[in-house]
Amino acid sequence: MINDKKVLFSGMQATGNLTLGNYLGALKNWLTLSDEYECFYSVVDMHSITVRQDPATLRKRARALLTLYIAAGLDPRKNCIYYQSHVSGHAELSWILSCFTYMGELNRMTQFKDKAAKHADNINAGLFTYPVLMAADILLYQADVVPVGIDQMQHLELTRDIAIRFNNVYGDVFTIPEAYVGKVGAKIMSLQDPVKKMSKSDENPNGSIYLMDDPDTIMRKCKRAVTDSESCVAYRDEQPGLKNLINIYCACTEKTPDEAVKEFEGRGYGELKAAVGESVVSILKPLQDEVKRLEKDKAYIDSIIKENAQKAGYYAAKTLRKVQRKVGFPDRIR
Repeated sequence: MINDKKVLFSGMQATGNLTLGNYLGALKNWLTLSDEYECFYSVVDMHSITVRQDPATLRKRARALLTLYIAAGLDPRKNCIYYQSHVSGHAELSWILSCFTYMGELNRMTQFKDKAAKHADNINAGLFTYPVLMAADILLYQADVVPVGIDQMQHLELTRDIAIRFNNVYGDVFTIPEAYVGKVGAKIMSLQDPVKKMSKSDENPNGSIYLMDDPDTIMRKCKRAVTDSESCVAYRDEQPGLKNLINIYCACTEKTPDEAVKEFEGRGYGELKAAVGESVVSILKPLQDEVKRLEKDKAYIDSIIKENAQKAGYYAAKTLRKVQRKVGFPDRIR
């Protein structure tokens, strides 16, 4: 606990381009948390290299993601917004925790199996031990809560198991994190395959709306969105493409699905798709404008990177020193 507030940790990978799903499902909801929690929001660039990256592109995307956090409204003075790779404690704690993690636990991680299947030519140890680094990310800041989707719940459970195992040996060292249960962000699906989540790694670029897409591109993608052969606008599981469009519209306009269905009663899918596109453009334009403004202010972004790396490093070092002493590492002469 910091300043009498519980601690919250979350982060996003510096790969690909963030989608509307990332924004409506996670980033937008982060904005409401800083009053209640001491928030650490990381650009998790260390996780990114489990898959081969072009170095220049990774650096560019990491900076773009950090800038996007701020442009979306996260105050870097109230929230610690930093690069994971700038705090060496993530890697140091990960090694120690790997010695308290069992092979069988890592073998059961479904994301490893999924990623190994996608990257059969690069099944590296980092891909296998990825959940241990994720545990270190969380435990390093003594996080009380972690916002996670269903696909990450298995990793949080492993983090809890590792922390409990360590505490059983060495006493009350780590806070045992809980899943954050708050306002649920909109679950946005692919425009081309509405049974799958909208993803920044989607091979079909028409399936995802990226946060920096221009208005014409957004409108075109919405108009090409998969629906069905029925003609009436309804909100039901049997029409996943239509349901997804209504979810996007409601998330952008703060209307309920019932209100949206009533609004488009007797109107065709084409009118709904156009309205969805316009609503997306309206919420993304201020974000895009702010990104462009911040990108011009290099000195400001550089100062945030430096200051927040120092802040994250300070809290990380407190935990790391305690852990190192517990496991028997010699004290450092300062």
